[in-house]
This record gives sequence, C-alpha cells and structure tokens, in this order.
Amino acid sequence: MATENLPSDVEKNSGPMAEEVEGHHLKEAAINTVLATSPEERKLIWRQDKRIVPLSAGIYFLCYLDRSNIGNAKVLNSSTHNDMQTETGASDYQFNIALMIFLIGYFLFEVPSNILLKKLRPSRWLAFLMFSWGAITIGLGGVKNYAQMTGVRFLLGAFEAGLFPGLVYYLTFWYKTDERSVRVAFILASATLAGAFGGAIAFGIGHMNRTRDLSAWRWLFMIEGIPSCLSGILVWFFLPDWPERASWLSESEKDLAAQRLYLEGAKGSASSMTWDDVKATLTDWRLYGHYAIYFAVSLPFSSLSLFSPSIVSGLGFHDLEAQLLTVPPWAAAYIFQILMSWSADHFNARGYHCAAAALIGAAGFLASAVLPADEYRSRYGCLIVATAGAFACIPPMLGWLTSNMWSTASIGLAVALNVSIGAGLGQIPGVWIYKATEAKKGYPTGHGVNCAMLFVVVFGALGLRYYYGRKNRALLNAAADGVTPRLYKL
Repeated sequence: MATENLPSDVEKNSGPMAEEVEGHHLKEAAINTVLATSPEERKLIWRQDKRIVPLSAGIYFLCYLDRSNIGNAKVLNSSTHNDMQTETGASDYQFNIALMIFLIGYFLFEVPSNILLKKLRPSRWLAFLMFSWGAITIGLGGVKNYAQMTGVRFLLGAFEAGLFPGLVYYLTFWYKTDERSVRVAFILASATLAGAFGGAIAFGIGHMNRTRDLSAWRWLFMIEGIPSCLSGILVWFFLPDWPERASWLSESEKDLAAQRLYLEGAKGSASSMTWDDVKATLTDWRLYGHYAIYFAVSLPFSSLSLFSPSIVSGLGFHDLEAQLLTVPPWAAAYIFQILMSWSADHFNARGYHCAAAALIGAAGFLASAVLPADEYRSRYGCLIVATAGAFACIPPMLGWLTSNMWSTASIGLAVALNVSIGAGLGQIPGVWIYKATEAKKGYPTGHGVNCAMLFVVVFGALGLRYYYGRKNRALLNAAADGVTPRLYKL
C-alpha cells in the first residue's frame, strides 16, 4: 500500500511520501543542512519577512478597506439623510443585491487570477489589480443610483478577487509549511485593522458632509481609493517575485531558500498547470472537506465585514458613534488571530486551533442571539468575542490546506478553489442574514446562523484532524525500513 503514495517527482507528487525523487534517493544534505534553528536560516527568514509580510499586509489592508467601506457608507450621516442608501434611492433589498453582486465577481475571477499570477509574476499582476480596484473605488463615489452602484460593485469584486488567494499562494513560494499560518494571519489581520480603521476613518470623514456640496460617503470612497492606486506603483517595483530572482539575496541565500523549499514549497521555475494537474486536484476528495469549512466560516466573515456598523447601531449606538464603536471588536480580533496562528504552526495543531477558535466565536454569537435586545453592553461584549473567534480560525485553516499540497500547480488551484467556494459563494448568504427589520430585536437570525456555521467549522475541523491522523498512522505502518514517510500536517 505504501507505493500508492510514492511521487514520481517533487512537482508532480500526489501523496505524502517524499524520500525518493525521480528514482533517486533524496540527498540528506538537502534537508539536514537546513535546520529551523540555524542562524543562517533565521537570518534568511527575517530578511524575507521584512520584504514580504509588511507589504503583503498593506496590500490586503487597502483591499479590505475598499471592499468593506460600503458598510460604513450605508449608515454614514443617516441622521441627516445623506447616507449612501438614501441618496442612491436603494431599498434594503436592492442594497443587499449590490453587496451580493460583488461576491459574484469575486467567485468568477479567483481561479483565473491565480493562474495569471504564476504566468505574469506576482509583482506585475498584483500591482495591476491594486491600481484597478483603487480606480473603481474612486468611481464608486460618483454613483447616483442603484444600477450604477451594482455595476461598479461587480467590477470591484472581479478585480479584488485575485488578491487574497494570490497572496496565500505567493507565500508558498517563500515559506515552509510550519511558517505559513502566522504569516497568513498577519496578512488577514490587516483586514481586522481595516475594519477598525475603517470605522475611525468614516468617523472623521463623516464631518466632511456636504463639503464642496458632496456627501461624506462620496468623499469616503474617493479618499480611500487613492492609496490603492498609488500603492500599485510601489508593488510593481518593490514586491519580490520568487527567491531565485531576488536581487537582494546573495547566491548562498538563494541556495538556502531553494533547499528549505525543496519539498515544502511552490517553485517559481515550475511548469505551468496542465489538465492532469487540474484533474488530480479536482478529484482529490479530501480537499472538499477544507472547502466546506471555509465556506462555513465565510458567513460570519462576510456578514461582520459588511454589517458591523449596522450591528453596532442595533446596540443602541447611532451615526458617527456607531462608526467609532466598530473599532474594539476588530482590534481584539487582530491580536487573537495572530496568537492562535502562531500556536497552530508551532504545535502542528491547525485542526484543533481552528475548532477552538470557531467554538469561541460560536459562543459569542449564541449569547448575542439569546440575550434580550436591550442588553446592549452584554451584547456588545459578545460581539467582540464572536469577531475574535470567527476571524482567528481562518489563517490556520488556510495554512493547513497549503501545507498538505505538494505541487506548485495544485497549491495554486486548490487555494483559488478554496477561497472561490468560500469567500465567493460562501459569503453570499452572509449578505442576507442580518435583516434590517430585525435591528430592534438585536439581529437574532444573523447571530444564530453565524453560530450554526461556526459549529460546522468545529466539527469539520475535528473530522479532518481525525482523517489526517489516521492517514499518518497508515503511512508510518506501511513505510519500508529506512524510508521516512512525509506525513500530513495536522
């Protein structure tokens, strides 16, 4: 049975056995000279981190800011009827359609975008996407009716689609499996910062209402779109593509980077995706377990992103005050997300960490759903707990998926499908669960659905953990003497 999992080569490997490559025994030096505790490797990782993580986090910060600011625009200066929904004449149903249409564009263009990222180089493709969605965000400040708002939101979804799966895929070219979750967390945590700063920025821009005869929500889109356009130029010149092309690395550092990623990373020099790669990835049924739990977590992710100002308004806070009070839940999520992700990688326990974080989030939503509508302080505390738990289970989830894929093509396609099914299709129900008619009741439907979805994550993550544990035991039992099997990450 062990032979079922023997790969023909590193880049076409369909299973976890990795001691032989193209019929030759893997040189011990390729692994044993690269120790996680070696000063050379620590220095290399630190150099990579300084170049890659802040820039990637900044890119996603701007992306998320431009995506979610429509939630702020919906209620900004609503007391004077200068909010986006009123001025575009959209009903609650129509406004939700405009939110949902973004996700249709997001779903349709994620897989093609990851293919283009590999073909065109990350720096070029991501810079193009940034400049495009920044310009579209600025254009959103000029919409005058529901039809225009819906069309521009679709374009925004199409151009933002490739960023997050692209960044997750991009990290696999630079980092080993046990280094990815925490770096995904730093990138994803910038979304929580965007949520926090988005509320604070909206609070400040709200005071610009009717400046030059423009409502504040129009200024919000225009001001927040400009940094994305300018940053696209920086990304073009400063985002490194692959380790082997990094001019700021010495030859010895490039060799070390190649050794580190010999078995556990994507390769910039790898061949383009083939139909055999596509078929193998689409028929790898365990991946659908990963897609399912990412679908489930995407409901709280999307609903909190879009409706936090409305949820806080339903807690008895209004207008600019509601914008400001969206900040603490996002700040708590930022800290908790990074801590959980570091721990998940450090202890090789991504499944348990996903389940634990989802359970915490579910408890927060459940309490929010059952507490009386006028228990404002208690429900606000529950919102903080729910946000922290829901967001903290996502980075280990993504790190887990990429850690258990072994070819460049399969990683790119699996990540794109995962985010497409989850962040695309999975976020669509999240648009509808926080009903405007339930604001005075405390949004019990929205909180209840998010609670249920996080319990799906709990049981799904534990199920995958059990499955990988069984696979690992079978691999160890079937391994021949002297051959060390490559095990699945847990």
